[in-house]
Amino acid sequence: MAASKPLDGPTTSETFQSARDALEVVGRWQWDAGVDRVRVDAFVALMCNVDPAEAEEGVPLGRYMSSIHADDRERIDDLIRRSAREGTPYLAEYRVTSADGRTRWVLVRGRFTGDHIGRPLGGSGILLDITRMRMFEDMADEAVPRAGTSALELAADHAIAAMYAIAELRDAELKVKADALLMTLGRRLALQEVQDRHRHMN
Repeated sequence: MAASKPLDGPTTSETFQSARDALEVVGRWQWDAGVDRVRVDAFVALMCNVDPAEAEEGVPLGRYMSSIHADDRERIDDLIRRSAREGTPYLAEYRVTSADGRTRWVLVRGRFTGDHIGRPLGGSGILLDITRMRMFEDMADEAVPRAGTSALELAADHAIAAMYAIAELRDAELKVKADALLMTLGRRLALQEVQDRHRHMN
């Protein structure tokens, strides 16, 4: 699958820069495998080089897979399939080509569901830009599966589920609080990943 070209136009560049200026933004994604439509917020769309207007309506998962670095794509595809087959949380770091044409590192947390033979039915989660954290680290590291789920990861899973329930309520105050919680948990997850990697290296 060919790599996507950077999105064109000054508006996209300005929107992307605005999102980048808001450091450590947590983006959200949701995938309905039945119709193969991924819906994400503007931050995730720009991180994955997808037009935000299209992303709001939903685009095929393949559009997001094509933004993943070629060296990471097969590993991520395997992780998605394993998460759906086993019903386990999905946690991974990988490189994407963003709307400005740069390669960036993201940390993605979520869960995929599957049918009785392990085919994906859908999934949802959060995405965090961790490029700065990876800037001076070995760029060839792969995500290491954990034996169990930490309390922090469990909290993130519940916060993701709560976020979608709150969206149905259309309560602006609750949404702001849910977003703030997700942002804090995203930062903590990214920090935990860095600390775990350093422990493995020592």
